[in-house]
Amino acid sequence: MNTTEEYNAVIDFCKKLFVNKTQDYGTSWRIMRLSSITDQLYIKAKRIRTLEIKQVSKVGEDIAGEFVAIINYCVIALMQLEMGEEGDENLDAIFVEQKYTEKVNQTRDLMFAKNHDYGEAWRDMRISSMTDMILMKLHRVKQIENNDGKTIVSEGLAANYQDMLNYAVFALIKMEFADKK
Repeated sequence: MNTTEEYNAVIDFCKKLFVNKTQDYGTSWRIMRLSSITDQLYIKAKRIRTLEIKQVSKVGEDIAGEFVAIINYCVIALMQLEMGEEGDENLDAIFVEQKYTEKVNQTRDLMFAKNHDYGEAWRDMRISSMTDMILMKLHRVKQIENNDGKTIVSEGLAANYQDMLNYAVFALIKMEFADKK
């Protein structure tokens, strides 16, 4: 088990999908307010939880695809946090790919720091617990958004989006997603 290789393999898949969608759709996500991105993340995480409980998908999309979407929406949120909700809606694809890499690298660095302190405890977690952690983080983000982005003693928005991104990567690693792709 090599966390670096597994993490990078998952991110490589997600990034390729993101870059391809940028070619198809441009940067239409730039129109979204942060609260809308949060709600989109909530929909994805809630669907995962529902599928974990019901164990049947009537739409045919699997849980892994939803975790991939969570990763990419978290990257979008991190980019929107940095660039602001106002501004150019049509960003250059190369610039977007560079920003994607920057945000993922920052998030991966956070993961390695936490992994050092927690001893890769995520490897012993259930995927359903990771889903619950993502949902909890989303509730936190909604509360922070309702407080105009201000916190008193808690981590801010970026840290919560980074944690959700990392939990989604961990879930995909545990599902052996990268090995199957």
